[in-house]
Amino acid sequence: MHLIIMRHGEAGWHTLDQERELTEVGRAHTAQTAARIAESPWRPEVIWTSPYTRARQTTGIVSEILNCPVEEKSFITPDDDPGVCLDALLDNQSTPLMIISHMPLVGSLSTLLVDSHRRGIPFMTSQAVLLEMPVVGPGCADLKAQFLP
Repeated sequence: MHLIIMRHGEAGWHTLDQERELTEVGRAHTAQTAARIAESPWRPEVIWTSPYTRARQTTGIVSEILNCPVEEKSFITPDDDPGVCLDALLDNQSTPLMIISHMPLVGSLSTLLVDSHRRGIPFMTSQAVLLEMPVVGPGCADLKAQFLP
């Protein structure tokens, strides 16, 4: 399985956390990252997105550039347990799959899959990583590529 994990684009701070919107810089960086993914051999079959506004806006830009369907998932918001997402990945049949979410979830999920612990690595806004997993499980993934704006 190939999994692309992306953090949403830069968002403003002028509202409640769930309603924060992308800045113009966030929109531009998201488009740049999506264009880099589009040039790679790993175009996702589907995108899972957080229901938060900034993630949905990021997903809108990415899905338009990559021309792929979107599924909103309630279990990939900032403070959700990466183990719940791991369980959903076990049932997933799409590959490559893309997840667009938030810190600390993107960091802790990536670290769980690669290093088998949940401390979490940092992600810049609009950054994405490609993980390759022969099987889905803690410590089973290899970091294959990074996509930066």
